Amino acid sequence: MIKKIKIAPSILSADFARLADEIRVVENAGADVLHIDVMDGHFVPNITIGAPVVKAIRAQTRLLLDVHLMITDPELYIDDFIKAGADWISVHCEATNHLHRLLQQVESGGVKVGVAVNPATIIGLLDEVLHKLDYILIMSVNPGFGGQIFIPESLDKIIRLRQKLDSAHINRALIEVDGGVNQDNALSIIEAGADILVAGSAVFGGGDPDGAIKGIRQAVIG
Repeated sequence: MIKKIKIAPSILSADFARLADEIRVVENAGADVLHIDVMDGHFVPNITIGAPVVKAIRAQTRLLLDVHLMITDPELYIDDFIKAGADWISVHCEATNHLHRLLQQVESGGVKVGVAVNPATIIGLLDEVLHKLDYILIMSVNPGFGGQIFIPESLDKIIRLRQKLDSAHINRALIEVDGGVNQDNALSIIEAGADILVAGSAVFGGGDPDGAIKGIRQAVIG
């Protein structure tokens, strides 16, 4: 029997002119978490949103807000996103020289602590902080743009991370996967060891977010 999974629609692919309506649809469709990609045009080649938009979203939904900071100098902005209503915050290990300190800053704000790793980043870099994490975000595309194709080698990375967590008896840390997730590959990603599926264009790109979320969930549970 497949474990219970969480589906996290990414608003990166939503219609920003109708954002409140788009969020309401995925909430009603049974989404578990709302994934919010924050990009600064420096750490990644795109610019998206900031804390004021997160605050506006917070007022529109009961869903957990999973804020993924794809930004340089994240320590300068973490407190702003916590005040805006983030429930989870993930920072990129590649964006800081002082990851442990950065995670302490997130934790002190009373939100869930996550670390994101790019496709070419080895998961061994997280060994010394795994015990501090509520979740690890495996990027299965190179971050910066929606609509990319899932990198197949990501499956092995998920498997190795799951084995590492199990061997260390770290039970609280969830594995989240972001990039190219869709109905066709959802089952293999979950079987590799993931707990949370982030889906952007697969949910919002086809004109039927409700059906897309239900289709992804059905693909996993059979």
